[in-house]
Parts: sequence; C-alpha cells; structure tokens
Amino acid sequence: MISILLPVYNNEPHLEACLGSILSQTLNNWELLAVDDYSEDGSPGILQRYARKDVRIRLLQNQGPKGIIPALRLALLHSRGRYISRMDADDLMPAGKLDTLRSLLQARGPGWVATGKVRYFSDEELGEGYRRYQDWLNGLADSGRHFEEIYRECVLPSPAWMVLKDDLLRCGAFEPEVYPEDYSLCFRFYEHGLRIAASPELVHLWRDHPARASRNLLAYADHTFLALKLHYFLKVDYRAGRPIVLWGAGRKGKEAARRLLEEGVRFHWVCDTPGKIGKDIYGVRLQSFEAVAGLNNPQILVLVAAPGAQAEIKGHLQVWNLHPGKDFFFFC
Repeated sequence: MISILLPVYNNEPHLEACLGSILSQTLNNWELLAVDDYSEDGSPGILQRYARKDVRIRLLQNQGPKGIIPALRLALLHSRGRYISRMDADDLMPAGKLDTLRSLLQARGPGWVATGKVRYFSDEELGEGYRRYQDWLNGLADSGRHFEEIYRECVLPSPAWMVLKDDLLRCGAFEPEVYPEDYSLCFRFYEHGLRIAASPELVHLWRDHPARASRNLLAYADHTFLALKLHYFLKVDYRAGRPIVLWGAGRKGKEAARRLLEEGVRFHWVCDTPGKIGKDIYGVRLQSFEAVAGLNNPQILVLVAAPGAQAEIKGHLQVWNLHPGKDFFFFC
C-alpha cells in the first residue's frame, strides 16, 4: 500500500480538486493521511466530508507546533503503507501518478527514490522562473543527472516523489527542523546513497497562485539556500586535502566566502572580473580564474548565475578535464 502524506492549511479554494485527483488514481491501494494544520477556512469541513465518503482518507488534526514539518511527522507516524509519497493541497495528481512511481520502485527494490516529470499551471500568467525550473527538472528526468546538479536547486520536487518507508526512515524522514523541508530531505537521500529512478511520464501538476506557501512563508524566502548547500557539500562531497576554489565574487560568491570563513574552511577565490582581480575581500585575495589550472586536484564551487557565463566556465572546466559532481559543483 502507498501512504500519501497531505498537510492542509487554508486550502479551501483548491482542496476539492486536489482530493478529486487522488480519488481518480488508476491504482487504488492507497491511504491518504490528511493533516489539518490549524486551518481557519473551510478546509476541515471539506476533509471531513471526503473522509466520510472514502475510508482510505484518514483525517488527523495537528496538535503540536504549526507547520509543514510537524504535519508531515504526524502523517508519517500514522501511516501504514510500505511506500510513502506526499502531496500538496493546492496541486493535482495525473491519474497514473501512483502507479507509475510505485512501478519504478517495485522494479528496483530498496535504495531508490522514484520521480518523474512535472508541469506548472496557473490561473494567472506563469512566471518565467517557474518555467525554467520546470524545464530544468524535466531535463534531469531525461538525463538522470539529478545528483550531479543537486547544489543548483532541489532536484526532487517535493510532492513528486515516492520512496520505501524503510528508506525514508533511514534518511531521517522529517525529523530535522530544517526548511525548505523538500531540499533538506533531498540532500539526505543523497547523503545516504539512495539513487533516483525517473519516469518520462508526467507525475505531478504544480499549481502556482498568490497564496502558495513557497511564495509567502519566510522559510522559503531565500531561494539560494547557500547555508544548506554548503553544509552538505562539506559533509558529503568535500575531500580533505583537496583545495577548495570559489569561482565568482558577486553577491552569492561573497555570501559563500563568509560562510566558509565562519566554518574555518580555507579556500582559493577566483573570478574573471578584471576590476576585482588582485583585491582582498574578507582577507582573501581574488585571483584570475586561470589560477585554477595550477592547483593540484581542486574542488570548485561555481557561484556565477548568468547562463552565458556558466557555459563559458563549463568550457574551461572541461578543457582542464574536470568532472561534474566530483571536481566541480554549480551552486546556482
């Protein structure tokens, strides 16, 4: 059985459509753990009505701290399925989502996370940033290079995955009080060696709207999440004895430099901006990017966001025979 974890907070406008998409799944062996997270609108009444109609829908009331993470913990605590997925109350499931994801896991066994392609939709004009993120995620589903790209952005969209419950618990599930919770969990899947199986099928429909949590909650305000990224780089990918190189001296590069210095981590700092080369920032002298070629076995963190500049940097890294996910990591 699949246990679907659904936190609900003031989702009255979209909740019935969400529940309808779950009820329309081609696979029937599921349970829905819907947690009302102190809603102040008509969401609890909608959940009660649907729970009375279908015994697979189990309504829980959050009694602890308010928030997505405590709600997910409560839902997981009451789950009975071998497979775990989650859902957002303003989104929709394509009819074959659960079947597609479970089939991927059944074919592979423990140690895998299943995902697939996603699509944003909105009653208003969809922002270009959302389109780029959607296309990037779907490109990863085609290439299978998810964990090579993990420091750019979350490579597993939060409601578009399924995993064995035992694997989820082994990775700490929703215990860490760290936001964004989906990115934190993704890093822990990576840390524990889980692999990603991606379907070419559409498995999730993301609804963008002004009240969406990712638009309004402070926990999601900083879309760079550099502290989280650097924490896991130092924990998982950094190899002591290899020199660290920061590439880029803009806002993100400076923030990364400050955080590494606070951690007591020494690094080389390079850029291709003539006016900055040779200057000291935070006591570290900036060098030309060409200095990378003279370093022995470096690990390079690229903090340059412009697509054209990234392509140029990648060209240099390939000339130096450096490999993504091992020798260099794009952080934006």
